[in-house]
Amino acid sequence: MSLHYSDLQTVDIDLADRSYLIKIRAALIGFSDLYNSLPAATTALIVTNTTVAPLYAQCLQGALADKYAQVHTVVLPDGEEHKTWQTLNLIFDALLQHGCDRKTVLFALGGGVVGDMTGFAAATYMRGVPFVQVPTTLLAQVDSSVGGKTGINHPMGKNMIGAFYQPQLVVCDLSTLDTLPQRELSAGLAEVIKYGPIADMAFMEWLEESMDALLARDKAALAHAVRRCCEIKAWVVGQDERESGLRAILNFGHTFGHAIEAGMGYGVWLHGEGVGAGMVMAAELSQRLGLVDAAFVVRLRALVQRAGLPLRGPVLDAADNAGRYLELMRLDKKADAGAIRFVVIDGPGRAALRAAPDAMVREVIDTCCQ
Repeated sequence: MSLHYSDLQTVDIDLADRSYLIKIRAALIGFSDLYNSLPAATTALIVTNTTVAPLYAQCLQGALADKYAQVHTVVLPDGEEHKTWQTLNLIFDALLQHGCDRKTVLFALGGGVVGDMTGFAAATYMRGVPFVQVPTTLLAQVDSSVGGKTGINHPMGKNMIGAFYQPQLVVCDLSTLDTLPQRELSAGLAEVIKYGPIADMAFMEWLEESMDALLARDKAALAHAVRRCCEIKAWVVGQDERESGLRAILNFGHTFGHAIEAGMGYGVWLHGEGVGAGMVMAAELSQRLGLVDAAFVVRLRALVQRAGLPLRGPVLDAADNAGRYLELMRLDKKADAGAIRFVVIDGPGRAALRAAPDAMVREVIDTCCQ
């Protein structure tokens, strides 16, 4: 099936010889010529999960059959709790069983977990094979599929094992969001919301005006949100691909959020739910550091709440909840010699990486947790 490119939106990730396009449109996956720019190969491996495979695997298989002599599919268990070495090995098993060579192209068809694991498998199989992101959740379309972060979780910390490895192409089919559970849609909106406070207050104002349309899955609103988020991320990643400085601002809310995920057990809270509560906590910390006023915190809380996200973090330890959060946050990748560094709002529309006294962080956690 050929694609009418006039109604296709694109965002360019400019990374010299590792540059690629993000393509955004409804009803996109099934167009075979969408994949014409990919490296020549005889074999493709689709990596998906038990939830997504029945919905979209056949459509992608059909599109790829025009380009590849062999199209194989491996179906992983669904859920953050399966983002492990054991599940990763299922991808390697499939690659080896089918005799896949270093030209084989991997296609990550699913949400952030599938994308992160497929990317990590691609980075490490035969020391690197090409892969394509086909994200089917809002969270993956606006964040995890873009920028080349890949990896798996460790019981002690989220995404602690991985690699920077860029895809060849990102295909954001907005129609896949029609089958997304409402809780997953809200979780994705956390990653949408974060871009406003850190980089674009006009976008935050647009979100305040358009939240109802986004929750109703209006395609025009979703297209604008996905494109603007990808544009901001492209700008950041283009300047700091390996997160040596600026790129860390994309983790607004994530230091607290990752602690929630690890402390509760992966999969109990969705990633975006942790980020939602985490952004509120990070905004509270920003206010205590004198960087924003109380009105900004109230405004962000209202937007997080309208998206259907939790405003308060859970209690991870009844005896010393703040202590447990601090323990987990010291394992965060942004920590420096054991000192926790937080992404804070350094005035509306700007973010910075700052340390904060433990006593202040404890006050924030005590204030913001149930």
